[in-house]
Amino acid sequence: MFRNALRTLWAEPRVPQPPRRVWRDWVLVGALLPTAILEGIFRDDLPWRPVAILLAIGTVVALLWRRTAPLEVVAAVFGSLIVLDVVALLTGRGPVGEYMMICVVLLPYSLFRWGSGREIGIGTVFILIALALGLTVDPTGLVDSILGSMFLLFPTTLGAAVRYRTSSRVRELDQVRLREREQLARELHDTVAHHVSAIVIRAQAGRIVAPSDPAAAVDALAIIESEATRTLAEMRVMVAGLRQDEAAAMAPQPGVADLEQLARGSRLPVDVELSGDLDDLGPSVGAALYRIAQESITNAVRHARAATRVDVRVAGEADSVRLTIQDDGEAGSAGPVGYGLVGMTERAALLGGSFEAGPGDDRGWTVKAVLPRTAR
Repeated sequence: MFRNALRTLWAEPRVPQPPRRVWRDWVLVGALLPTAILEGIFRDDLPWRPVAILLAIGTVVALLWRRTAPLEVVAAVFGSLIVLDVVALLTGRGPVGEYMMICVVLLPYSLFRWGSGREIGIGTVFILIALALGLTVDPTGLVDSILGSMFLLFPTTLGAAVRYRTSSRVRELDQVRLREREQLARELHDTVAHHVSAIVIRAQAGRIVAPSDPAAAVDALAIIESEATRTLAEMRVMVAGLRQDEAAAMAPQPGVADLEQLARGSRLPVDVELSGDLDDLGPSVGAALYRIAQESITNAVRHARAATRVDVRVAGEADSVRLTIQDDGEAGSAGPVGYGLVGMTERAALLGGSFEAGPGDDRGWTVKAVLPRTAR
């Protein structure tokens, strides 16, 4: 089991797309560089002053790459400390380094937060060797040594914890997106299945009511029936895995026309206003508008404090349809929580539209979605 755990850690990939440098990095470097120079100039008991100053400056500058190249920075900084400690042991000199070198505690955190498993393993060796040599060069007693070791190694635990929490969050978001894609695939399947079934019925009826039709017309109707039936069967097979043994629904999915019924079933008064041309919306677009409205109304009922009503506005435009949902809850009251926002954003993006949600201008929570009239 221990060997399997080590193999899993060693195979752990790097965290993708770590932030390169942010404004806080420049503030940190801007504060540490003058400190390193001033300490190197004015500190009286600093051995090997030029070397100590160069090491401090190099360490501060290296902090800018601690996320994008964690192993390289750890190896460079702690490797330098190892070399200097070995030299100090051989010459009998005291520890070389400035007090501001305490900033190296940022490097173990970055290594465990952003590095790959292989980089974490190699970098940890550098850190432990440097720690052991540092305690040998500058013995401070058992208690101080333990506390110092804990101070240096605690950031590794913190970095690993933050990494695990972030990874868990990403996995949960991926599951939400996957479920939303599955739901959309179901709706698309059910809509198309409904229309294809109608084609089959029309083709069958055409064959029955055409007693005097030419043979070519009868053959054409037979081909329509055959192709439509085969298409329906293939689609059922294709989506069967997504459905997890659910029975295929033949009724079309709810759309804009069903918003009034949705409003009547809400515990909060919901006012629905439909405007513009909403007649030729794609079935998946209508279903998406309904699902976003349903999720938003549910969130308003659950989380909008002191809300007395919800307004739902759907406006059909030339190439798109706009959905706006606003509740009148208290200013700053919580809007949609959990992963509802993620699902709605994913649904809108899959159809080539946009989605945004946030506090309203005066009070409450506002949800806005813009979708193309036909899904891409």
